[in-house]
Amino acid sequence: MDTLPLPARAEGALAGRRALVTGGGTGIGLACARALSGAGAHVTVLGRRAAPLRAAVEAGAASVLVTADVAGELPPLPPCDLLVNAAGAAESAPFLRTDAAMWRRMLDANLLGAAAVTRAVLPGMLEAGFGRVVNVASTAALKGYPYVAAYVAAKHGLLGLTRALALEVAGRGVTVNAVCPGFTDTPLLDASVATLTARTGRDEAAARAALASHNPQGRLVQPEEVAAAVLFLCLPEASAVNGAALPVSGGEA
Repeated sequence: MDTLPLPARAEGALAGRRALVTGGGTGIGLACARALSGAGAHVTVLGRRAAPLRAAVEAGAASVLVTADVAGELPPLPPCDLLVNAAGAAESAPFLRTDAAMWRRMLDANLLGAAAVTRAVLPGMLEAGFGRVVNVASTAALKGYPYVAAYVAAKHGLLGLTRALALEVAGRGVTVNAVCPGFTDTPLLDASVATLTARTGRDEAAARAALASHNPQGRLVQPEEVAAAVLFLCLPEASAVNGAALPVSGGEA
């Protein structure tokens, strides 16, 4: 699935708005960049690898790229009205084999990086009296899964950050929300499939089916479906939605 048609009310609704999408070169981040651009926003994509970011710009999903690691030192970021924290990573191991380095990687990629980018752009939103922050969390922010304790803890932390910051800025024209996708058909999921096949001996189709079975609809979520939820939270009509955790999971969790 390459695109979902924009709701009629979304066409041009974000004209003049500046958006920043982390993890914007692939997967959910790329789908979000495409949806925001389609609604008229001027989109900057940020990520660690220049090649997919460049491809996003060349395909018209974004206008500007910034190469940076959200878990590292950030360069000066462009002012933005809409921030989508879609950068993330997932690693799995039994809890007793989850070492301190993995804990740090999961917290940096899924929580502390989002906090750092938000801290960098929030002053401009507050000064302008308008802003949207949308954190791409996970159903792992709403429930537990075995063998991914560090990832689950980081995503729970991201949802906690969402709820706390939403209350801090509630009266200043800025909203902070999270979307919580279930297993989504992205390159990140491909890595999970590879891990499953290596550990269980299942073939790729069986591994993908096992992940899809978590969804009561019996399928994987598509990145564009998550992007549609993100787009909604950025629209003027969503101004009363604040501190929410919106599942995009077919009924899971």
